[in-house]
Amino acid sequence: MAKPSGKLWTMVNMIDTASNWSGKTVRWLIFPLVFGATYEVIARYAFNAPTIWAYDLSYMLYGSFFMLGAAYALRTKSHIRTDILYNRWSPRTQGWVDAILYLFFFFPGIIFFLIAGWDEAAHSWSIVERSEAGAWRPPIYPFKTVIPVTAFLLLFQGVSELVKSLYAGIKGEWP
Repeated sequence: MAKPSGKLWTMVNMIDTASNWSGKTVRWLIFPLVFGATYEVIARYAFNAPTIWAYDLSYMLYGSFFMLGAAYALRTKSHIRTDILYNRWSPRTQGWVDAILYLFFFFPGIIFFLIAGWDEAAHSWSIVERSEAGAWRPPIYPFKTVIPVTAFLLLFQGVSELVKSLYAGIKGEWP
């Protein structure tokens, strides 16, 4: 069958492209993360000179890597899914179940995540918050900004996935 077309599918393709782009951009965070961890191991064990910044760098970069990659993971169907029943269903049933779950569970949770994350990030920026976990007290407000950005990316990818689910529910095949 021909691929769906029209303004709605142009929007879906734009969202999917943005999620692909964000995932492929965020993956580069692995390099400074590995560099920081390697530097810390060498400094600590070869020179007996541990750093005060490696722990903070690690949790901030890993947290950002994990969170900002979530929309890409949703786009590529990389999230964990229990497929005991799902794989046996027809595409129509899969589409309707997915659509209902997106509407009643995914979107309310992500909208709450966006609002709460926005409030937390805005407060963090207003007080120029610094981490209490490390000795050098790095700024933490950029890291807290990752939360609403992640929610925003997930919300938009969720719209794309909802449209695809509705298509499958109505047409009986995945686009």
